[in-house]
Amino acid sequence: MLTVFEILALPARREILSLLRQGPRSVGELVEELGISQPIVSKQLRVLREAGFVSVRAEAQRRWYELRPEPFTEVANWLEPYRWIWSEHLDRLGDQLDALAAAPPEEDR
Repeated sequence: MLTVFEILALPARREILSLLRQGPRSVGELVEELGISQPIVSKQLRVLREAGFVSVRAEAQRRWYELRPEPFTEVANWLEPYRWIWSEHLDRLGDQLDALAAAPPEEDR
């Protein structure tokens, strides 16, 4: 079985997950939006489903795929010790934006 990070390593899978963030999609919709062949999309959806990243529900002839939050918790937990890296950068950006907002407009200088 692949690890969470091996699952996320493939760009096609990340693209599928990004589209599913917006809501459930059928295979046909994913094929159209990604410009990838149906067999490739179906294969990647199978991998994502088996790993628990997506669930599928049947509705007549269509299969709807949607995200499941649980695997993303593992990723978030792994990233937690590294949050300080971007937190410091965002704090500095916020300070700079505050300084810019407080400065008089250039035409008044």
